[in-house]
Amino acid sequence: MSSKNSDSDPYAGSTRASKPKDDIYATPLGNIVDFQFDEKVVGVFSDMINRSVPGYSTIIKSLGILAAGYAQEDSRCYDLGCSLGAATLSLLQQVKTQNCRFVAVDNSSAMIQRCREHIQVAGFDDDVDLVCGDIRDINIKNASVVMMNFTLQFVPPKDRMSLIKKIYQGLKPGGVLLLSEKISFDDKQLDSQLIEWYHDFKRANGYSELEISQKRAALEKVMIPESLDCHRQRLTEAGFNRVNQWFQCFNFASMVAVK
Repeated sequence: MSSKNSDSDPYAGSTRASKPKDDIYATPLGNIVDFQFDEKVVGVFSDMINRSVPGYSTIIKSLGILAAGYAQEDSRCYDLGCSLGAATLSLLQQVKTQNCRFVAVDNSSAMIQRCREHIQVAGFDDDVDLVCGDIRDINIKNASVVMMNFTLQFVPPKDRMSLIKKIYQGLKPGGVLLLSEKISFDDKQLDSQLIEWYHDFKRANGYSELEISQKRAALEKVMIPESLDCHRQRLTEAGFNRVNQWFQCFNFASMVAVK
């Protein structure tokens, strides 16, 4: 697969043009509604994710490298919860395996539209099937790579095992699930310390105390993190025979699970 348009920056999830700044929570909100990936969030998402997730650019670049090692000929690579398409673009640029078809899924129509624009700018629009839908309803089949990049944490906990089992069943032998998540810790003191360090990271990236507080309140009911042990146990129970953590920064981690 060719490198195509070099003016695209897949690791930032956007082109190199100036990106709008995330100021959604910069002013006091009388009523803080649950966070959702609407037009307002989509407009500033590239800035939001890079200032809010430690090591995000490293994770995105590395996902393409990891996927290139597992992608199989005549198979599919899925990005579940693709948002603006940063991880999808990383795979498109790194995976050289013949006859791989890429499928990018998100339940936000605004995200899918922006993802389509980024993929078109990069010159890969003929290589990707974009699907606007709930990842719990997607039929995973003939897959050698499945990615969920900070996506599972937004799936209701009661539905997570069935989704992981569906992914496992849709993977070819030797296929891989690449999973990145915000994580929690059973040690409450450690959990509190890592949360505070994470807030320091956000402060260092220009977020105010008001923004940190209001964003946290908006996410409280819709983003539910779990411990690494919980993820490992679920992945093992679903059938994955090797589960390894390859990245962690503060309370964000990435794992690779091999069928």
